[in-house]
Amino acid sequence: MDFEFPFTELPAVLRGPRVERRRVLDGGSAFWGTIVENGPHAGRLRLDDGRVVDADALACLPPVEPTKIIAVHIAYRSRSVETRNKDKPSDTPTYFTKPPSSLNGHGGRILKPADCRYLNYEGEYAVVIGRTCRNVTPDEAWDFIAGFCPALDMGLQDFRDTDQGSMLRVKGADTLLPIGPGIVRGVNLFEQTLRTYVDGLVVQEARIGEESIWGPHYVIADIARHITLVPGDTILMGTPCHSRSVDAGQVVECEITGLGRLRGTVVAIDPPRAS
Repeated sequence: MDFEFPFTELPAVLRGPRVERRRVLDGGSAFWGTIVENGPHAGRLRLDDGRVVDADALACLPPVEPTKIIAVHIAYRSRSVETRNKDKPSDTPTYFTKPPSSLNGHGGRILKPADCRYLNYEGEYAVVIGRTCRNVTPDEAWDFIAGFCPALDMGLQDFRDTDQGSMLRVKGADTLLPIGPGIVRGVNLFEQTLRTYVDGLVVQEARIGEESIWGPHYVIADIARHITLVPGDTILMGTPCHSRSVDAGQVVECEITGLGRLRGTVVAIDPPRAS
């Protein structure tokens, strides 16, 4: 990884105690809450209005409200070897964007249009910006991170050639970014393992601290040289090797130890009316 690791002192966002914030739907309204880590209510969700509820009883909304979503093309060595036949794709990261309308919550439906043959999964972790960030160094970037989320960067690969690298239709369609269940801080991200599951079987696995090419602080500093990042903005940090297509009816999950396990179900829909 292109930074000194292990750290002499962990940045605050990576140090305990663990805090997980979720946004849920209750009675048609959105509420924020915090997962209770200890005591008689451990594992339950304490809403900001004081109520304590079963964390799985309410539908999860995406725990981010970004003005922009930026994704790294390749950030894992295994993915670079698989797609580029080399250990590192370039000297610096390259990026694409997904529209906020692609967001989806934990337990949601991932829509696969009938005119698309390939819908690929990519298990990732997302970095969420906590305060306005511009022109920072990598060391300073840690202080601008609100936390991390499991994410599924789904893609309609039928459009890869016609999008000519922009990934707009490949990655930007509605529902193609399940994220959550919550946003977590207080966990050393680099000691965690990322796993993607399809119908309960592991299809991707990577130790984040061993396989990553660039850390989130490097990527934030790189982007913020010229683009202002504001609270809620979300950066997707790439996927390891073995991204493949899934079909309607299959369940896709991304688990990051210490952060949580995200789930989405692929559902077939009619093709668009405009051919």
